[in-house]
Amino acid sequence: MRHHLLFIGKNLIRMILLLFGVSVAAFILVSVSPIDPLQANVGQAALGSMSVEQIEKLQDYWGVGQPPLQRFLAWASDFFRGDMGISLLYRQPVLEVIKVKLANSLWLMCIAWVISGVVGFVLGIISGLKKDTWIDKLIKGYSLLIASTPAFWLALVLLMVFAVWLKVLPIGLSVPIGMEASGVTIGDKIQHAILPALTLSITGISNITLHTREKMIDIMESDYVLFARARGESTWSIVKNHGLRNVILPALTLQFGSISEIFGGSVLVEQIFSYPGLGQAAVTAGTGSDVPLLLGITVISAAIVFGGNLIANVLYGIVDPRIRRGGKRS
Repeated sequence: MRHHLLFIGKNLIRMILLLFGVSVAAFILVSVSPIDPLQANVGQAALGSMSVEQIEKLQDYWGVGQPPLQRFLAWASDFFRGDMGISLLYRQPVLEVIKVKLANSLWLMCIAWVISGVVGFVLGIISGLKKDTWIDKLIKGYSLLIASTPAFWLALVLLMVFAVWLKVLPIGLSVPIGMEASGVTIGDKIQHAILPALTLSITGISNITLHTREKMIDIMESDYVLFARARGESTWSIVKNHGLRNVILPALTLQFGSISEIFGGSVLVEQIFSYPGLGQAAVTAGTGSDVPLLLGITVISAAIVFGGNLIANVLYGIVDPRIRRGGKRS
């Protein structure tokens, strides 16, 4: 138990250091950008009508002329207190904007994450059991094709087929146009999330399928499975008693590690479907010079991705104790 706690603790410390590094890098990139905080927040016309005293107060508020280290420490202290500033585009606290956008994105990504994991796991088992048959070749070919297909291209194809040609699904957004929030039902949200979630699910299936296939082939060709066959066990009994428990944990580990891929893919997918999630908000903040919102989204997104990687690393340590012992010696 002590080794497990030390291994988890070291990975947690590594995650915190990575978050700090991301925060520093994001702050430096924003600081060296050509964006003028006053013009971006107030506007050139408004600045021209202000007095010198008013401009000096705004410069003091935005830290213009202050040393970068002082500005970073002030931003970091406010951030850890939960004060991420005010979004320039939404005219709301950054934390409130992120809560709304993150709720939409999590709803979308959780659906895609579960579907891609379950379908990829099942396809991988079937492909491993049917090695070198036409079923195996079909599943493997599909996985390799999808792995090389850009998410935005697949999103455009699904949008054209189901929303434009067949007109069976909405063309975008997360709720019907013009409907008040109180009138939106769960069915409306599900209907608008189908195409974005389907796109992310399809693109996330290939890795888990190919990985599970290789693991299943190794298991089915192992000595203890050959011995089980010699005893007369059926294929389903072998899969249930020997295959699933040896495959499911590595597959689950890989699935947690794929959170970064789903999160990155959601940025493009949300843009194409005009889905008001965190990815679309990040693009809007970047193009609209909304620095407080952009910094907040960067840190929160990194925390989610690093959290998935942390769970994957812990599961790897459970699957392979040598990794955990290696972490102890380092």
